Amino acid sequence: MESPSPRGAPLGPARPQPAAGAAGLWRTGELLAWLGGLVLTLGAFMGWYTISGDLRGSLSVLGWNTGTIGKLVFVIGVLVLLLLALRAFGVELPPSIPDGLVIAGLGLVATILVLIRLIDIPETFQPAVGRGIGIWLSLLASLLLIVAGLLKSGEDV
Repeated sequence: MESPSPRGAPLGPARPQPAAGAAGLWRTGELLAWLGGLVLTLGAFMGWYTISGDLRGSLSVLGWNTGTIGKLVFVIGVLVLLLLALRAFGVELPPSIPDGLVIAGLGLVATILVLIRLIDIPETFQPAVGRGIGIWLSLLASLLLIVAGLLKSGEDV
């Protein structure tokens, strides 16, 4: 049996307390926003459509090559990553503009843009077109940004 210390405190190492600033980067909403922004950015360079029946075999059309909407999806992903990177380096938005709602708003815009491309296939690719994995990942990432932004705004309260 161990004897207590002279002041009545238990013997043994003290538990380290996490730093308040270090835990901010690894919260759930923040992590999901990083993941959603990265996948959305990379999703513009994944195959959104597959064209079969071509003489050269099966072709894949990247999101970047689908026109302005594919490029806007890429820009939204970069904006989310830039916002999160600036916050990680200590640059904050004004208090009247919550980070979480900005991320959720960007995710909403990205979701609408991806849904437009999911429903309305450009006529250039019409003959025998299927949807590729990239457009589904972009849709999932944009929905993830909405969830991450709402979680992040709840964590910041």
